[in-house]
Amino acid sequence: MKKITILINDKIRNKKIRIVGETNPTGEIDKYDALEIAKDYSLDLVLLSTTKEGVGICKVIDYQKYLYDKKKQNKDLLKKQKANQVQIKEIRMTPNTDDHDYNFKLKHAINFLKDNNKVKVTIFFKGREIMFRDKGEFMILRFVKDLEEYGTAETMPKLEGKRMSLFVKPKK
Repeated sequence: MKKITILINDKIRNKKIRIVGETNPTGEIDKYDALEIAKDYSLDLVLLSTTKEGVGICKVIDYQKYLYDKKKQNKDLLKKQKANQVQIKEIRMTPNTDDHDYNFKLKHAINFLKDNNKVKVTIFFKGREIMFRDKGEFMILRFVKDLEEYGTAETMPKLEGKRMSLFVKPKK
């Protein structure tokens, strides 16, 4: 996580300051007058932004509380960003995968699609199994057909070296 650097009190370089807030004056005032106002309230003068004219927009608040709220806000944004991110889960099989194993992998694929993740179905050809490409393609297409109500295939199966793969995206 990035460290938050915020200018406060004497570290503010702007000569003119505009204080925003409920009980504070809203016009442009001198930096030192703004610091006196902050001292009167026993709070800090925190620089929020700077205008094109060089006037600093500041707020008189408790700096530690401000940092806490800023970190909390960044955490919430990060959580939302991760929640919206789609992951790719991979299901691996061979052309000779048994029915029980097939159904087990199918259940996992259904759960992945329900969790709004993409599923990459991969058939590995070991040794001379590459001769049975049609059997592998049939297995992938059967897998996609069994997942029809949960997701749709993005493309047709592709053969890349000794593996055949296909992506299935979840239905909305």
